[in-house]
Amino acid sequence: MFDVRPVLYVIGLLVVVLGLTMLLPMLVDMAEGRGQWPVFAESAIITVLVGGFTALACANAVREGLSIQQTFLLATGVWVTLPLFGAIPFMLGATEARFVDALFEAMSGLTTTGSTVFTGLDTLPKGILLWRGLLQWLGGIGIIVVAMVFLPELKVGGMQIFRSEAFETMGKILPRATEIASQISVVYVSITLLCALCYLVLGMNAFDASVHALTTVSTGGFANYDASFGVFAGPMEYVASVFMILAALPFVRYVQMLNGHLGAMHRDTQARGFFLVILALVLVASMVLMSIFPHHWEQAFREALFNITSIISGTGYSSVDYMKWGPFLIAMFFFVGLIGGCAGSTACSVKIFRYQILIASIRTQMRKIRSPHAIFMPRYEGRTVSEDVLNSVMSFFVVFVVSLGLTSVALGMTGLDFVTSVSGAATALANIGPGLGEIIGPAGNFAPLNDVAKWILIFAMLAGRLELLVVFVLFTARFWRA
Repeated sequence: MFDVRPVLYVIGLLVVVLGLTMLLPMLVDMAEGRGQWPVFAESAIITVLVGGFTALACANAVREGLSIQQTFLLATGVWVTLPLFGAIPFMLGATEARFVDALFEAMSGLTTTGSTVFTGLDTLPKGILLWRGLLQWLGGIGIIVVAMVFLPELKVGGMQIFRSEAFETMGKILPRATEIASQISVVYVSITLLCALCYLVLGMNAFDASVHALTTVSTGGFANYDASFGVFAGPMEYVASVFMILAALPFVRYVQMLNGHLGAMHRDTQARGFFLVILALVLVASMVLMSIFPHHWEQAFREALFNITSIISGTGYSSVDYMKWGPFLIAMFFFVGLIGGCAGSTACSVKIFRYQILIASIRTQMRKIRSPHAIFMPRYEGRTVSEDVLNSVMSFFVVFVVSLGLTSVALGMTGLDFVTSVSGAATALANIGPGLGEIIGPAGNFAPLNDVAKWILIFAMLAGRLELLVVFVLFTARFWRA
């Protein structure tokens, strides 16, 4: 059996960081004066002590790099462990949540899904609201590092196509993770601060601007109000749309732009495809809205832009109840959520590059049918796509569709209706946020679901955030025997 101590060492350190982060909402609660600050003080002590002792106990086994097995285990272990500790303030605090609800909220936060089981957000202590935002912000930068370091190395879902272009120094996994995290952190923090400043200028108070900046840039979607972003209808929807798009673009391109390659984003095939998809969807949605509702063209465009961007990026904000927009747009929203943003961003779901590779592969097959004796190879960004990448992308699509079907059936067996089951499975696996229907739609939340359904969705959120195969491989006997 392989040595798990290096994995536990890294997880222990990250748990300590999570515990120290709890001091921020503690200070906010102290300033608010509602007597809630001991919740975060106690949570921080528990979290730091457990994480610190774990790291100290495993420190003597630390090496420069991790094996493939250890890397798989680390990627999953982090997203299993951190939500367990992130749930403590929800159980001890004003929400007084049961364990399953607290874990659901924490998992939804760290995976940047944005589904919530809490109601009465408008009256919750500010510390709890800030903690929800911080969980999503930490999960956002965490998934960028996973996408840039771990998934290419593990050849998951075709991500190995980005190995050579992410950063020049490959090195060992842990040193490379530190290097990438430090460079991306600068960009991530800068975009967050700029987003908060824009919200402030347009009239949000400092607290709302801070929390919503955290959840916008992480494409998480936790809001401070039960009405989600609907309380800020107007110009702020444009600001939020811009920053959701910025967060759904590959962060490695921002790093390259800072290093002098100003045309890096423009040359990125993913980014161009992402912009074109959003433009087409927004135009269609705007025209439909103007045809069925007495909308002014600006309102129709704004609502279409905001809600389409929110769903495709996986943010999950809602400014209106789009369940009232008619069956065509409702169906379109379901499929929009399965598109996703760019690889190497905070966005989730299938990702644009996989559809681009799939289309390139289909084109190649069609050319081979027309000219059976000619040799054609699919290309992506001017390079030939290897058989290894094609197989990985196709495998991901198959696993995603099968997982969506099985999760829908499992939810249906708990007593949920068809729309809630299918959209709940999709929103969890794609980490989108709201589902469809009266229960989990944009006007509802996940609180009414039974405990079994919540446990299914917790696992689905975890698996979906880590591109499915990273989690599923741990359930194979060969992985543990290797």
